[in-house]
Amino acid sequence: MLTALLVSQGLSWVVIACLSVALIALARQVGVLHMRVAPAGALTGDRGPAVGDAAPQMHLKTMDGEALEIGGALTHQSMRLLMFVSAECPLCKNLIPAAKSFARAERVELVFIGDDDAAVQRKMIAQQSIERYPFVNGAEAGLAFHVDKLPYAVLMDAAGTVLSKGLVNSREHLESLIVAHELGLRSVQDYINGLKVKTA
Repeated sequence: MLTALLVSQGLSWVVIACLSVALIALARQVGVLHMRVAPAGALTGDRGPAVGDAAPQMHLKTMDGEALEIGGALTHQSMRLLMFVSAECPLCKNLIPAAKSFARAERVELVFIGDDDAAVQRKMIAQQSIERYPFVNGAEAGLAFHVDKLPYAVLMDAAGTVLSKGLVNSREHLESLIVAHELGLRSVQDYINGLKVKTA
């Protein structure tokens, strides 16, 4: 009886030791995978004003008739986020609540920009409860920033300099615009490419 108890106790310790080694190996592999898996980031294109360039100077009007200057200095916030959206884009409509939450959390001035029939835009504004945000309806801004796919975002500083930009489809993509700026990178993709170079 005592021998069986000692044998089972010994086997238990052997199993615990094996599990500990396996856990350490697994933790190491998770760390390696974490370094290799690319973080979510806004997809940056090569067209339009580059990161670090001054945004195009535009004097626009919101749908409420208010004057809005793009590319000029901000008075109330340190950053401005231009969100290019469309009522015909389901992804845009799904992202609008995340954009509002992101702007509040990061203390960023949020401006929506679209190019559609005014009645369609007003319906979307009401459905999405974005009446308190400036909404510019027209092609001028989209052409100036070379926006060809939606939803698209441009983050600018108080002086009107483009900090980061890209095609976005999630809250993580919006946050990557801030992360890229804080890291001093053009985009999160630049960070990923730098990691690949280091590990190669």
